[in-house]
Amino acid sequence: MNKDIQRYTASERSNHWAVAILFVLAALSGLALFHPALFWLSHLFGGGPWTRILHPFLGLGMFLFFLWLAMRFAHHNWIERRDLQWLKQWRDVVNNREEKLPEVGRYNAGQKLLFWVLLLSMLVLLVTGFIIWRQYFSHLFGIDIIRLAALLHAFAAWVLICSIIVHIYAGFWVKGSMGAMLSGWVSRGWARKHHGGWLKDVSKGREP
Repeated sequence: MNKDIQRYTASERSNHWAVAILFVLAALSGLALFHPALFWLSHLFGGGPWTRILHPFLGLGMFLFFLWLAMRFAHHNWIERRDLQWLKQWRDVVNNREEKLPEVGRYNAGQKLLFWVLLLSMLVLLVTGFIIWRQYFSHLFGIDIIRLAALLHAFAAWVLICSIIVHIYAGFWVKGSMGAMLSGWVSRGWARKHHGGWLKDVSKGREP
């Protein structure tokens, strides 16, 4: 009865880490192109020209892998009534008073909101990235559209980077979360404490 529970399959973990690696590479190459003070980061990619060439392909790869991940987990991330109550009790959340919170399913409201923010940010990055992709697409648009796209691209990138920082922090803050994405397994005690509703679904064989 105390046997550990599989939270993520090898395929799901590989998908997640592919997105993570491509995010780091896309972020570093994007920052190198964003401001002269950060141009030294271009040396990681073989210099300025190579950074400019590789960045859009890294970003496109990140989006495609994330899209695959999103399609696999979207049905777990719909906002429910209990999630709204969870958000209202944010003081209990930050003070780690989980016993006072509504029962949590596979993901809590914070994780669900993060999921949708990531998806929206990447959609904006994809569309604006195509518009400002000089080699292939930017000649199709007027200068005003290109300037607006560049501004939105930078803003979406900032939102994405901040969101990923929050994601990483939460992964370390909730002990056992990082292990779940590394090994794929969690203890029943961890599931009972952080995701009681999900544990019940798993125990009844209802977890898809």
